[in-house]
Amino acid sequence: MRVLITGGAGFIGSHLTERLLRAGWQVTVLDDLSTGWIENLHQAFDFSTLEFVEGSVLDAKLVTSLVAQCDLVVHLAAAVGVRYILEHPLATIQTNVEGTRIMLDACAHSTKKILVASTSEVYGKNAGDALCETADSVLGPSSLSRWSYATSKKLDEFLALAYATTHKLPVLVTRFFNIVGPRQASRYGMVLPNFIQAALKNEPIRVFGDGRQTRNFTYVRDCIDALLGLLESPQAEGEIVNIGSPHEISMMQLAERVRLLVGSSSRIVTVPYDQAYPEGGFEDMRRRVPCICKISRLTGWSPETSIDEMINRTIVSASARLVPAGVRRPDAVSSKFSFLAKPAAQAKPPALATASVSKAP
Repeated sequence: MRVLITGGAGFIGSHLTERLLRAGWQVTVLDDLSTGWIENLHQAFDFSTLEFVEGSVLDAKLVTSLVAQCDLVVHLAAAVGVRYILEHPLATIQTNVEGTRIMLDACAHSTKKILVASTSEVYGKNAGDALCETADSVLGPSSLSRWSYATSKKLDEFLALAYATTHKLPVLVTRFFNIVGPRQASRYGMVLPNFIQAALKNEPIRVFGDGRQTRNFTYVRDCIDALLGLLESPQAEGEIVNIGSPHEISMMQLAERVRLLVGSSSRIVTVPYDQAYPEGGFEDMRRRVPCICKISRLTGWSPETSIDEMINRTIVSASARLVPAGVRRPDAVSSKFSFLAKPAAQAKPPALATASVSKAP
């Protein structure tokens, strides 16, 4: 089978791409590289069954063409990260809502099954225990741009279910809860990579607020296991499903674990939210814990990786490829991938001759 993965050069997308290629799938990756890194696909380019297309999910003509050539779509492309969302509020809404509509429309036209990635952000400030997929969304005011992301992803869910009802489209929606691991970038406010980078440099580890707010973290390998299990489950079609860990840890405890496991001399400092986000538009929530009864019932899945193992594996990866905050592809692309920044007419390097690479017109 051939699967189209949008956002496949991103954190989760690149791990899913590799897993499917190793399992013998043909994979087409569509990514505009605005937040993804081509280097995330370094190992994937060893497979002749990979096709990489540099382009946008907002390009309806391109999307329609790619969907027609595949058997299954995994739609991961989205605006990501608190910092990015606050800095690009309009692009966030356009990418998330219009991009998802274009993907669903193309899938409906070709009758292709699609998995649409959503987020735990749709629960907003709902601090209830074990949030089931039917729990209420409690969102802040429209004047706080921080909530535009949650609203846009909730609309994505409505769109997906509407296409399922109207066009009998096989649709699955997943809500991710803080997926972490190697390749996750720190530059848009992702908490674990930021803590680890600071600890590796013996710089202050900045904890926003009082540090007593809690989160749960799921290792990316476990997340991919969950996605594959759901894609193989006919009963999951038409469902919204949480993917996360029920185990909580406070941000202060997380910072302390990172410092200990790195062996760092970093100080842990608390930073008021108005200093952390001087541009305004941010509001935090105290806790958010998923109920994973549905995915357990559908697939038997539960996360297996402990918080210390997640941190250790991410430390190893971050140590090997420390990237200065703010550096983005194509500026930091290694010479092996530099052909992507050149005109399409130029030949690909011999090392990548087995993989198909193209840029949208």
